[in-house]
Amino acid sequence: MTKGLTMRLIPALIMASFAGVAGASGFALQNQTGSGNGTAFAGAAAAAEDAGTIYFNPAGMTYLQKGHNISVGGTLLRRTINFDDAGTVSNSGLAPLHSPRDDGGDAGGLSLIPFGYWAYSLSPDLWVGVGVSPTFGNKTEYDFEFTGRNAGYFAEIKQVNINPSIAFKLNDKVSLGAGLNIAHNSTHFKQGVPLAAGPFPANNFIDIKGDDWAYGYNLGAMFQLSPSTRVGLTYRSEIKFKLEGDYDVATAVAAGGNATADHKIKATLKTPASASLAVAQQLSDRWELLGDITWTEWSVVDDVILKIKSSGTSLAKLSYNFKDTWRVGLGANYKYNDQWKFRFGVAHDKSPVKSAQDRTMTLPDSDRTWLSLGAKYQLSKVSSVDFGYSHIFFKDARTNRRVTTGFPGAETLRQTVNGKWDNNTADLLSVQYNHTF
Repeated sequence: MTKGLTMRLIPALIMASFAGVAGASGFALQNQTGSGNGTAFAGAAAAAEDAGTIYFNPAGMTYLQKGHNISVGGTLLRRTINFDDAGTVSNSGLAPLHSPRDDGGDAGGLSLIPFGYWAYSLSPDLWVGVGVSPTFGNKTEYDFEFTGRNAGYFAEIKQVNINPSIAFKLNDKVSLGAGLNIAHNSTHFKQGVPLAAGPFPANNFIDIKGDDWAYGYNLGAMFQLSPSTRVGLTYRSEIKFKLEGDYDVATAVAAGGNATADHKIKATLKTPASASLAVAQQLSDRWELLGDITWTEWSVVDDVILKIKSSGTSLAKLSYNFKDTWRVGLGANYKYNDQWKFRFGVAHDKSPVKSAQDRTMTLPDSDRTWLSLGAKYQLSKVSSVDFGYSHIFFKDARTNRRVTTGFPGAETLRQTVNGKWDNNTADLLSVQYNHTF
């Protein structure tokens, strides 16, 4: 009983402040450290600068100061999402649908994303640690009168990861690491129900909720090729969630009353595997260059089929049709003096969305470019603080999303939402405190 309560409280305490809007492509969060934010997370799998290496490459723990290493902090993330309708239309062969002309307002918002890490040296060659951080998340919320509401007007994905890890230093050249990922995912989605013409009902919507615990792993290796060159290689596994929850429908009927339907449902959601190759190159006593290339297997996010829990009957389908993506980053650290280190970075992150027809209202993802800067201030011999800021530019994106009714495999086209998102941006401000003893 106590164990079950604890497993529920861990995500609840973190989610109390976390309602993340994705910083990396898809609905991934690239906000796990303040030090990494200053370099656009370039070369994170080779940096090994603080306990946050547990997430990016657990083998990096062997490069930390002996004893206890603690890093805690958070990121404020502000995202703007502005939709511009470009001629949403109903299927001409059917009765016209409710189609309000409302662009939905700013569907982004402000989020706080906390993180914390602890690493400890059991011996000069053996390290253990644990990290707790959100790894995937997204929150998008348009006004209820949003033109594209029948294709989705609210979505929230929250995923927190508890990451116990171990690292071993084989020799002066090679270190290996591994971690267990204990993850909790909570997904909440709302969309309108296509109805024939008439007054626009305030209670016409589908409300879907589900959550689950699941497990995965991550592996890492670091190679000290020379005193000035370090290479990191890391892999994080796919995690498969068997979500269970509720599917609630409320619709207005012709007589002016309401019709409702409530179901206990189940669905399978996968979060993707990823792999990164990174390098940290010491150019001089003051300058360090960082770089990486990262692959993410977004193609595992295809169709999410909602099924009635008791019978297994397919009830509805959420279609994403993602493709695998690549991210490249380049950053630098400049040691100004014994107290100050300054950081710079740039990165380009490809979107997993294949086409305008695949782009959803609640995840209007597009290619993005990061520009970042930051600093580390050494408070004392055992403590320091990191600051990081990133501005993310999103490529303009279009949608012609189809709205259908009917069960999966027997859908009828009711509407096509046509529109675009222009000049969407995100700003990330991070603070991180580091302490060793």
